[in-house]
Amino acid sequence: MTDSSSSAAAASSSSSSSSSSAMMMDGGGKPASAKIANATTIDPKTLDPSRILNLNVGVLGHVDSGKTSLVKTLSTLLSTASLDKSAQSRQRGITLDLGFSAFLMHPLPSGVGDAPLPEGERIVVDDDNEDGNVREQKYYKDAYDALQITLVDCPGHASLIRTIIGGAQIIDMVLLVVDALKGIQTQTAECIVIAELCCRDLIVAL
Repeated sequence: MTDSSSSAAAASSSSSSSSSSAMMMDGGGKPASAKIANATTIDPKTLDPSRILNLNVGVLGHVDSGKTSLVKTLSTLLSTASLDKSAQSRQRGITLDLGFSAFLMHPLPSGVGDAPLPEGERIVVDDDNEDGNVREQKYYKDAYDALQITLVDCPGHASLIRTIIGGAQIIDMVLLVVDALKGIQTQTAECIVIAELCCRDLIVAL
């Protein structure tokens, strides 16, 4: 995990920690997907890839807790390995491998954009002004125009724990999905342990 991703994860987690269910419902009781859609309507092709800040969010939880359904609702960009597209996953009705999808937030959320860049990643840029003025990039909003949330959909079955651990190595923060009716289950507890080992930021979605 880079310092940039770690700091962005902390800022993102801080801005959403006041209501962990915000990923599901907004303040007015409407599905959050409608709220997120407003931030993801921009065409990624119109953005400079070097000015997109990426944050890998691992989606963990017990098998059949609704992880893939949540990822499907949130995602606007899908890879070939997303939403259980393999024939075996569809036949068994569970996630068997890591799935990757994403959505964009443009402009940067204020909680992320106003966060200071790590000292080692601050650079001096030339604004191409005739007076030759240069400026230092001090905040994320100086260096990035958009935030890409890459959702890493991890399996929930106990026999696939190695796959989950493999995914944990690339994630910056964890979105833990818990079935509100069943509560904490066996793999839920295991996912909490993995989250504690791999990153410092955790959001719980019920």
